[in-house]
Amino acid sequence: MAVGVFDLFSVGIGPSSSHTVGPMRAAAVFAEELKGSGKLADVASLRVDLYGSLAATGHGHGTMTAILLGLEGFHPELILPEEVEVRLATIADTGTLQLGGSQPLPYGVADMVLRPLTILPRHTNGMTFTVSDDDGTVLHEATFYSVGGGFIVRDGEQDAAQKELDESKKELPFPFRTAAELLGRCQSKGLSIGEIMLVNEKASRTETEIRDGLLHIHSVMEACVATSLKREGLLPGGLKVRRRAPDWHDRLLKEDKDRDPKYWQEWVNLVALAVNEENASGGRVVTAPTNGAAGIIPAVLHYALHFAPGMDKATQQDRDDVVVKFLLTAGAIGVLYKEQASISGAEVGCQGEVGSASSMAAAGLAEVMGGSPAQVENAAEIAMEHNLGLTCDPIGGLVQVPCIERNAIAAAKAINAAKMALWGDGTHRVSLDEVIVTMRETGRDMSSKYKETAMGGLAVNVVEC
Repeated sequence: MAVGVFDLFSVGIGPSSSHTVGPMRAAAVFAEELKGSGKLADVASLRVDLYGSLAATGHGHGTMTAILLGLEGFHPELILPEEVEVRLATIADTGTLQLGGSQPLPYGVADMVLRPLTILPRHTNGMTFTVSDDDGTVLHEATFYSVGGGFIVRDGEQDAAQKELDESKKELPFPFRTAAELLGRCQSKGLSIGEIMLVNEKASRTETEIRDGLLHIHSVMEACVATSLKREGLLPGGLKVRRRAPDWHDRLLKEDKDRDPKYWQEWVNLVALAVNEENASGGRVVTAPTNGAAGIIPAVLHYALHFAPGMDKATQQDRDDVVVKFLLTAGAIGVLYKEQASISGAEVGCQGEVGSASSMAAAGLAEVMGGSPAQVENAAEIAMEHNLGLTCDPIGGLVQVPCIERNAIAAAKAINAAKMALWGDGTHRVSLDEVIVTMRETGRDMSSKYKETAMGGLAVNVVEC
């Protein structure tokens, strides 16, 4: 199906959409296929091969444990954090996996085969699942790629998937692949970018379903922040990174009792940090459009709801309208990155994750603050232009340093980009399409050391302990 707003904003668990959510989803699909084939009871052995970036940074990203959960039949959008802890503890204690939810099989993280130097042709995030019977006969085998944002592609079906995508786009009232096409639609129909996206979404859902779904997405974002603010101590993983959000929140409640506008950036920083600390803990987050960049859109949306002009007098209906309009507009910009480039840090570096999210957030904010389609496009362009070349070099392969702070910085960039665009008339020298193509080409030219492999940058120049 054509990429929609609920593909770009989906509920999952941390710490990584490409290394946790995608692999879990692929493993769950494999388990369901095996169960549907009627061969589940004949399985005697399981082999999981992880390639490239999945193998290089999988331990820090929770890839292996996510795959175990997926093989048991759990899906990232449905599993709860407490279920994660219970099932992983049981697997570790017993050394036994419940394949497909019912077939006991001795298997654990240590049994997975890691091939960090082997890159499969389609994408660096490759994984192969193979099950055999007592005689060694292969019962089922499949290779998947986790291509960013929790999206997965099956090996050998890329062309068919692209054809299906192209066909489904033809069914949309206002299909678009480039910003130029999107702006053209806005001009010819007299609609905003968010309204164009809404019309397209209505091709598969009712307007009530769309609205309720987006408000649910926002409620999960807010719940993520609330949960994070109750946690204290160190983040898991061994880097001994201290959680800052709870202390910062306490300080803000003391210093800013009346939501003084001068504290807007502290609140934005707080929301971004809280979301990404929760993500680093393996908590429940919204991919926006990825887990590594999950804090940017909630932080900028928080700004829109609390610090944008006129929001001090807004009703709940007004606030809900802002949420829906913001996420639809951000989603439209996300489609452009997914269609023309990539949102995978393992493919194009962090510019594809944090950069895309900052661009989407800037567009969403510009729209709810009254920007024209040209101004919204300009805001998205400014935000990405100043994230070009951003590398993905997490220390220890953990989505903590520099990822957590990077979300706060990118959220502020998005707000500044929106404000700059709104002070202009929408005309600008560099187009969003040109920046997206540049991002894609920059990612292609970037050394693999800086694309989520933990082999360059901060990952090798900072002592982990």
